[in-house]
Parts: sequence; C-alpha cells; structure tokens
Amino acid sequence: MSTSHRFDPAIFREYDIRGIAGKSLCVEDAYMIARAFAAKAAAVMPDAFICVGRDGRMSSPEMADAVRRGIADSGVKVVDIGLGPTPMLYFAAYTMKATGGIMVTGSHNPPDHNGFKFVFRNKAFYGEDIQSLRRAAERGDFVNGKGAVALRDVREDYIATLIKAYNGTRKLKVGWDAGNGATGEIMTALCERLPGEHVALNAAIDGTFPAHHPDPTVPENLEQIIETVRGKRLDAGIAFDGDGDRIGAIDDEGEILWGDQLLMLYAADILREKPGAIIIADVKASGALFDEIARLGGVPLMWKTGHSLIKSKMAETGAPLAGEMSGHLFFADKYFGYDDALYAAVRLLGLLSRSGKKLSDLRKSLPKRINTPEIRFECDDQRKFPVIAEVKIRLQAAKADFSDVDGVRVNTKDGWWLLRASNTQPMLVARCEAMDHAGLDRLKDDLRRQLSQSGVEFP
Repeated sequence: MSTSHRFDPAIFREYDIRGIAGKSLCVEDAYMIARAFAAKAAAVMPDAFICVGRDGRMSSPEMADAVRRGIADSGVKVVDIGLGPTPMLYFAAYTMKATGGIMVTGSHNPPDHNGFKFVFRNKAFYGEDIQSLRRAAERGDFVNGKGAVALRDVREDYIATLIKAYNGTRKLKVGWDAGNGATGEIMTALCERLPGEHVALNAAIDGTFPAHHPDPTVPENLEQIIETVRGKRLDAGIAFDGDGDRIGAIDDEGEILWGDQLLMLYAADILREKPGAIIIADVKASGALFDEIARLGGVPLMWKTGHSLIKSKMAETGAPLAGEMSGHLFFADKYFGYDDALYAAVRLLGLLSRSGKKLSDLRKSLPKRINTPEIRFECDDQRKFPVIAEVKIRLQAAKADFSDVDGVRVNTKDGWWLLRASNTQPMLVARCEAMDHAGLDRLKDDLRRQLSQSGVEFP
C-alpha cells in the first residue's frame, strides 16, 4: 500500500509526538503513524509484535484504537496492555521482549492534548527516528497484512516488580497524589501492599483532571499533597505527572525536594554498593549535585536535557542512575534503565525507611546553593536556536568558561547560568545558581545582557 498523508509538522517533537486531539493530531494521524511504526518493526523482525498502552485522557481510547488498527493492518501482532502509566508500557515491552511499544499519552499537557511515546527494541526512539517515522507515514511506506490483536494484563507483574524493589526496615506514613492521571490504579495497589500507613489522593483516573493539573514540577499542583502531609503529620508525600514517568516529592515538613536533590539521595544509596559508578544529570541540575556525586566516590556526568537523550546516554555509559530536574528519574540499578516515577517512589521510601531519619533531615543535610527555578519564556521556534548560537559566539570571543553540551552553561566566580532552547516548545529555558544572593543577581545580570544583545527580553 502506498498513500500520501499530510501531518501538522509541529506535532513531531524531539522525544515524542504531541498535539491537540481532533485538531493538530487526529485519529487518522494516529493510524498512519502506527502503520509506519509497524512497517519498521516488520522490517527488523519477521515475527514482530508491538505493545500498546494508553493513558486516561478522554481522547485516548479512540486514539489507541486507531493505533491498534494501524499495526494490525500491517500484519504485525498487537499486544494491548490497556489503561495505565507510560512506565507500565515500557515494562511490558522490556519484559516481553517486544519489537516495540507505543504509548498513547498527553503526558502532563493540557486535557485536550494527546500524543505518542515510543520504545523500539528496548531502546529510546527519538530525534531522527521520529522524523523518519513522519516521512515514512507521509509517503505511505507501509506493509499489508492481518495482524492479531491480543489483550495482556501486565498490572500484577508490574505491581509485583515495584513491591519487590522496596527494601525498607521501618513503617512509614505516606501521602500519594496521582492527580487523576494514569498512575491511579497502580498507586492504589502500592498503598494497599506496601507496609505502613498510606493516604491516596485523586486516584480515580479522569482525563479532565478535576483536582489540579498533573505536573509535579509546578508548586501550585503540589499544594494538596503538601497540605495533606502537614495536616496528617506524614513522613513523606509523593506526586505523579499525568502518565507516571515524572515524580514530585514532599518531606515531612511539607517542603519540596527537586529532581537534583532526589538524585543526591539516590546517588548516596547506590554508590555505597557501586563505588566509582557514573551518575548522569541534565544541564539544569545544581552544581552541588555534581560536586556531591564526586564527593561520594562517583563519576558525575552532565548531559543534555530530555528523557530519551538521558536513557541513551545511560545505555552507552553503563550508568546505574540518571535524572533530570523535571522529575524524570532513571534506574538501571536493579531495574531497566527507563524513567518510572512509581519505581522511583518505592526506592525513595526504601532509603528513607532504612535511614532511620526524617526526610526533612535528609534534605537539610544536602549541600545548599541559591538558585532560580527553571525560567521558561517564549521565543519563536525559528529564532530560539539562533539565539543560543549567537550567545555562544560572544562567549567564545570573550574566552568565557562554559559548556555547550546543551545550550550554554556558563561558569563564573559567582556560580553558573544556563540558557538553552526547548526541544518541545517555542521557548528558551534559563537557570542561575550562586553561593549567595548578590552573586545570583550578578549572574542574572550577565544573562540579561546576553539576551538583550540578541534582542530577547529576559523576564
């Protein structure tokens, strides 16, 4: 079969496919993308099969049906795992040794958005892979056949694997917030089976997200779990994004632990057993994290932001642990090397239980810096990368100390500032970190001057 199809090019992102359901991303798009992915699978494996999962968004059942039809009409077997978080789809694909996997999910995007995340032969599928998929789908480079569709319930196996990862020694009181996202059912099972006392919030999977938006990197979305932790005097609080691959964590005082702080705790735990191991973090992470990894006897590696990029670097280097400020945390230590917030939660509770300390005490023991949050501001897609290139040229001319692994991260006597282009949105992303407030102000001034020279106003 060969037939042409036109997509909205903006839906094809660096790490996945995302659009507004029924507008920039329609059911026919889903079908054609699935056909192209199935053809790729069939080309590498004669008895190929693809796992398909979906999140709880209102448009996901129809999108998932189109994906299943697209795969089956290509003569490739479909293993449908149904409703659940993205990491459960990864789990199914890895444990079943599937040729590939497609997750229908809008992640933490607004309720009317949807999209697809992929895994192919147990590897991240991103960048040129996604662009190649687009070209094949547009050309109609498909194969024909009649593939079987099988239902496979992997929930019990997945839950059992998560429970097995818990190695705590004292019972904890924990609050959990699924944000009405796709983790709700699995989260509820963990609450029932883990030792201790557990309070589950917003566990009903509801694609309208009635309680709050499911993005734990935004402090306002954590207000309910913070209030619960403080009001019920819990030991910790855990929150998830819409598809369960990003974690938010709250200590017993109701304070947020960010991605780099969680990485420090995990790194200390893992490096006791694996001294000298490489630990990867993205360019937005605190300098304190990289210093702490080295102090603990590990090898810190700064890498590009993006869950697919991090996963690939982990596989390349053999790192047992990696993470991003966004809450994507990756364990190859005793796990599969992908981002699973439910697994990260169980590991956090295990190390907290064994520590004999309060999570707030662990947080306060971490090295401190003064930093801005991640600052995101609009910049046209056609302009954002040239802005970074212009700043880099000026830094080179000034013989500045900087890394260009992802955008520019500039080191000064005060600390560092970062400027990078978002791979998924028409935005620039900035962050600054210093030892004191005066240094932080100087860093922000440096960044503001650089942006001004490229005609961009720093918010």
